[in-house]
Parts: sequence; C-alpha cells; structure tokens
Amino acid sequence: MSAAIEWLISDQSVEYPQALSAMEERVAAIRAGRAAECVWLLEHPPLYTAGTSADPADLLDGGRFPVYRAGRGGQFTYHGPGQRVAYVMLDLKRRGADIRAYVHDLEEWLIRALARFGVTAERRDGRVGLWVAGRGGMPGREDKIAAIGVRVRQWVTFHGIALNVDPDLDHFRGIVPCGIRDHGVTSLWQLGLTPTMAEVDCALMAAWPEVFG
Repeated sequence: MSAAIEWLISDQSVEYPQALSAMEERVAAIRAGRAAECVWLLEHPPLYTAGTSADPADLLDGGRFPVYRAGRGGQFTYHGPGQRVAYVMLDLKRRGADIRAYVHDLEEWLIRALARFGVTAERRDGRVGLWVAGRGGMPGREDKIAAIGVRVRQWVTFHGIALNVDPDLDHFRGIVPCGIRDHGVTSLWQLGLTPTMAEVDCALMAAWPEVFG
C-alpha cells in the first residue's frame, strides 16, 4: 500500500456525530498539508443517514433508530454493527481532480476486495453501489452488498463506502435504501461466507494499491 496513506481501524463502535467531527478535522488538515491521506475503517451503532438527495417518503420508520443528515451525496442509508464503513479522505488534486473517476475507483476497490472472497459484485447503470446478481438461484434477483456516498470539499474527499459483512438486514426495513424499491440487500454472511471483520479489512487493504496506487 502507498506509504502516503494512513490506515485507521476503530475497534469500538463510533457514534456518527463523532465520526463527522473527526472527518471534518482530518479533511481540513489534509487541505492544509498538515496530515496524510487517510482511510478510516469502523462500525457505527444502528442509525440511518440522509444524503443530499434523500426523499422524506423513503424514511419508513423514523422512530426506529437515530436519523442524521450526512452532507454526502445520495439518499437514505443504514449503518450498524456488522457493516464495515470506510471513510476515505484523499486529496484529489494529487489524483487527477476527477470526481467521477474517483467514484469509479471506489467501486473497483470494493469489487476487487469482494473477489477475494469469491463474490462477483457488479455496477448497475442508474443505481449507486455494488450488486450481487441471482442470489439463491432466483432469476432477475439482485441485492445490494455495498453502498457508496461521497463528499468533496476543495478537492479533498470524505465519507466513502459501507460494505455489508454481517449486519442485521432487518434494520434496512426502516428505509428505502438509496431510494431503490425493487431490489433487496444482502451481506457476505447471507451469501454463505463468514469472514471476520479483520479478514474483510485485510482484503480492503490488499485491494487498495491495485486501484489507488
């Protein structure tokens, strides 16, 4: 992996406001040249976040868990135990200053990490995130295994990705995930794979230099 990237792993669940505050501080430090680029791996307690395009009608059970305005792009997303969140803080001015290419690279990073577990994750036109097709042998069935939501401030990124390792999938029922009603959500464990979070972290770190250098 690149020596310029600092990897942070939180062993304890991180409250969402605390994570936002820490990201704000780190992004400011990266912009000022006082800190290295960073990928922060963590889990949150159960909560829903609303991106800048969130439709209030997609919040089906607002009293179930706390709801936070995230400031990232996208719609409603669930975070909770068993889901690996990666907050990615990069200086895009050093990386081509292309936001669309950056999102594509995040997708590619996840595709390559999941491939290490034998999972074929795919992009879909018009749908954000990564999808697993044909789960359970059901023709036309596609389930979301990872969400992506980014924000860029003066060419420094924050927020990032959320990969379903072994979350309680029933918790997604309180929202329409990313505004998509016709498909479900899945996880590595639901697919019959049982990696630990540490093993998922290793896959993410191993796939990183293949995409981001």
